[in-house]
Amino acid sequence: MFETLKKDIQVVFERDPAARSTLEILFCYPGFHAIRFHRVAHWLWERRMRFLGRLVSHISRFLTGIEIHPGAKIGSGLFIDHGMGVVIGETSEVGENVTLYHGVTLGGTSWKKEKRHPTVGSNVIVGAGAAVLGPITVGDNARIGSGSVVVEDVPPNTTVVGIPGKVVYGRRSENVALVNLEHGNLPDPTSEAIRCLLDMIHDLQREVRELKKEKPSEVRSDSPLG
Repeated sequence: MFETLKKDIQVVFERDPAARSTLEILFCYPGFHAIRFHRVAHWLWERRMRFLGRLVSHISRFLTGIEIHPGAKIGSGLFIDHGMGVVIGETSEVGENVTLYHGVTLGGTSWKKEKRHPTVGSNVIVGAGAAVLGPITVGDNARIGSGSVVVEDVPPNTTVVGIPGKVVYGRRSENVALVNLEHGNLPDPTSEAIRCLLDMIHDLQREVRELKKEKPSEVRSDSPLG
């Protein structure tokens, strides 16, 4: 238990430059508190003490503003920054060393009693206000931009932005992965597509102008009056 507590504290120091002391983390970090509550709630849930598990989860929600269902499976090293409004559903699975910002939802898209929430791999970062919905898989080392809505599987080592979320491939995606916390540097695939269309229109306009310049001479040479 003490080893787990020590690791949870170390995770905060590693990922939040505002953390100044262990005492501050123990008393002033709702994300840290929510994870500690969840460990108790999940322990009760796994031993079929479902009501007590839900009660502990509800108390945690009231105190921290973070709702983690006691049935959710949470790996070690989870860091919830700020945390207000974070929701993690019952059948969610979260890997190791995952970072969630405030307003993140790992939600379901079905009323059936089945796997209906996401599976998030290890070393994943989910930006503020993002929603990952349904029984989809987010691969290891993926990045989900702030405000994105993800409803399809995310391959490992990629970045997703937009509504609905679109995967950004290639060198730009790798650069973004290195940025980690600077969500303002995430690319926008929609604006890039529009930019490509504008470039194509510009090229077509140039070709039309060139054809118009050539046409009069062609008419004169082929004209029966010439």
